[in-house]
Amino acid sequence: MVKKSSHMKKKVGLAPGTLVHVGEKKLENAQITVIDYDENNYREIPISSPSQCEPFLSSPTISWFNIQGLHDTSLIEEVSLQYNLDPLIMEDILNTHQRPKCEVLESYIYVVMKVMNYNDEKQTVDFEQISLVLSQKTVVCFLEKSADMFESVRNRIKNSRWRSRKLGADYLFYALIDSIIDHYFVMLEKLGEKLEELQELATIRPSDQILGRIYGIRKEIILIRRSVWPLRELIRNLQDDDLILISDQTRTYMKDVYDHVIQIIDTVEMYRDLSSGLMDIYLTMVSNKMNSVMKVLTIISTIFIPLTFLAGIYGMNFEHMPELKWRWAYPGVWGFMITMGLVMLAYFKKKRWL
Repeated sequence: MVKKSSHMKKKVGLAPGTLVHVGEKKLENAQITVIDYDENNYREIPISSPSQCEPFLSSPTISWFNIQGLHDTSLIEEVSLQYNLDPLIMEDILNTHQRPKCEVLESYIYVVMKVMNYNDEKQTVDFEQISLVLSQKTVVCFLEKSADMFESVRNRIKNSRWRSRKLGADYLFYALIDSIIDHYFVMLEKLGEKLEELQELATIRPSDQILGRIYGIRKEIILIRRSVWPLRELIRNLQDDDLILISDQTRTYMKDVYDHVIQIIDTVEMYRDLSSGLMDIYLTMVSNKMNSVMKVLTIISTIFIPLTFLAGIYGMNFEHMPELKWRWAYPGVWGFMITMGLVMLAYFKKKRWL
């Protein structure tokens, strides 16, 4: 949270629409790639200069632009100006702490979402912001890092039999959103496995390390929930019948995405309840462990209280204590104390206190 605040300080006092990158630099050099295709042709071209994008904007083919690396504000500005994006939209693209949303403008639709992938090495969820801009014949993706999550979409486009080659840019727009949503299911599945593991560890051997992991996963679930809940409104807006850029067929596919979003929200809410339950389980197990220790100590104290009483009596140095002169006094006292301890242990066993 401190890191986020420090980034936000860059924007304090600046005019609306001022282009400032708010976030971390996740790619060394910004890159532009265009995938241009129609029903019969496909080509994937790396672009070295934003000026090379202009011919594709007026082409009758479908063009999919991937701009990777939001830290290069001059590059983002140049591409955005060629696309005639509103300055406020350009500002939102560069602010990687945006809430997921959908904005419908006169000539294009702007959508910002969070890409979430489970990092197996770090055992954490990685967050990345992606902005999508849909126009009549083009889709532009602004990414913080890489476009690897769209590998399946690229492979389908390469296949000349895929129906998207015959459909418009709105279907490609849907396919990209659907791919992002599908990655949520994979991430949530692995997060669920992590919750089950923590539940077992919290039950068997609760420790400070387990407590730290529980706090960590609760924080992740809160961030996921914050990124997932706005998607319901976002996808619902894309189903609006007044949207000219989205066809009726694609709108039908968006309904399927909406169902997936509802399922994801339900899963996230269930995981949030489970994470809260994990904390209760941990505290309960720690309390039970403490109670077990206190029970053992209490029983030991209870057994030794009368024995200490006897030892205290016969430890007094009075002259007229007849037992001190008896031949079998010492072994007798020992026998009595041992018998008393065994009787008390048997009584505790009978009461099931042990």
